[in-house]
Amino acid sequence: MQFFDVLRTANHNLFRNKVRTFLTILAIFVGSFTIILNVAINAGVNAFIDEQTDVLGGDDFIMLLSNGAESMMSSTGMGAASGPTEYVESEATSSVNALSKEDQEKLKQIEGIDADSFYSPTPINGEGYYASKKTDKKYVIENMMILPPGNFKIPLAAGSLPDDDKDTYQITLAPEYAEALGYDNNEAIIGQTITLAFKNDVLKTWSKVEAEVVGVEANGIVTSSMGSIISRALYDKIFDIAYQHLPAEYKENLPTYYIMATFDHEKFTEDEIKQKVADAGYFAWTVSDMMGMIRSFFDVIMVVFNVFGSIALLAAAIGIVNTLLMSVEERTREIGLDKALGMSSGHIFAEFATEAILLGFWGSVLGVLVAFGIGTAVNAAVHAPGGFLEVFPTFDLFRFTLDNILPLILIIMLIAFIAGTAPAWKAARKNPIDALRYE
Repeated sequence: MQFFDVLRTANHNLFRNKVRTFLTILAIFVGSFTIILNVAINAGVNAFIDEQTDVLGGDDFIMLLSNGAESMMSSTGMGAASGPTEYVESEATSSVNALSKEDQEKLKQIEGIDADSFYSPTPINGEGYYASKKTDKKYVIENMMILPPGNFKIPLAAGSLPDDDKDTYQITLAPEYAEALGYDNNEAIIGQTITLAFKNDVLKTWSKVEAEVVGVEANGIVTSSMGSIISRALYDKIFDIAYQHLPAEYKENLPTYYIMATFDHEKFTEDEIKQKVADAGYFAWTVSDMMGMIRSFFDVIMVVFNVFGSIALLAAAIGIVNTLLMSVEERTREIGLDKALGMSSGHIFAEFATEAILLGFWGSVLGVLVAFGIGTAVNAAVHAPGGFLEVFPTFDLFRFTLDNILPLILIIMLIAFIAGTAPAWKAARKNPIDALRYE
């Protein structure tokens, strides 16, 4: 008997008793539905966290600060997002805990730290605000930076990142600023010109720069607070405004508050490199510090949910055994007749084992289809206006891919096969004479 003949016969035999087969498939569906939703949530969370990790430059990213500078994290992308703040004129404040030239050289000597990767944005002290022709309101420039060299990937809600090869003033705005500046949505502000105003602390004068908005960042754990990204041409212009009329030696010795760098993550673990930095008298933050607790929190939740899904699958496996054992008893004379006509025990076993696999297949496929439909609808709902993930457009709560769907279907089919082994073996071992006499 050919494979497709076995498949067709097994499928036909399953639906002789439609109610019993349907209830068994329903039990498998409950387990597979629960697990695929959990897997999809886990994939969605991890994809979002991985995206945010890429924003920071990847798994080898490290931020170096002086001891006692933890408070700096709120202004370097580590704090919570507060959204656009309307500008009110006030006295500028300066930060402490800067890293001296000697500190930087000492940090470069730490084994495992890539000295060539050191990058620290030059601070632009003083007040500043955004303005546009669409509104009379002004909004504080809280954070702003040029894109450092390296493996930085900034997720965008619209547009693109500034092109540093062009000698033009370009800016990719932080999340939420498009609507604050009077535009209907992120796409509407792309290509428009906004005003950036800066106050010179020495002269107490204001200067304004017109810049083209080329993009808007997508909200995220990191991007929501890292600030706007500006082109190098615009940065140079802002720098000139902030430090004009000051001595050249002052400009060359501006304080460095933190350093972004990379470390050899193949040779050293994050804990090892952080300990080396601490031993040298400094403080370090890695990607795990920023993302690890969030990932661990979701991992624990997923383990709990998967336990419930596994229990449901166990119950479904028992249902498969019961269904096939009853089928064997009902078809005892038929099995005897097949054997009397020359069908081998192997073929009998294959037929019942295939029925078990088909039960697993139909139950898991049904679970995947329903989970996909519900997950897709939920993703749309939570990203709609007023949804709790509206501010995180790149965060899919449920993420379905072939990599997490196909293995699950195969695993459930394997569980079904194992559950059906005993009934199939019982059918294969029946004596044809005794089977034909069975009432």
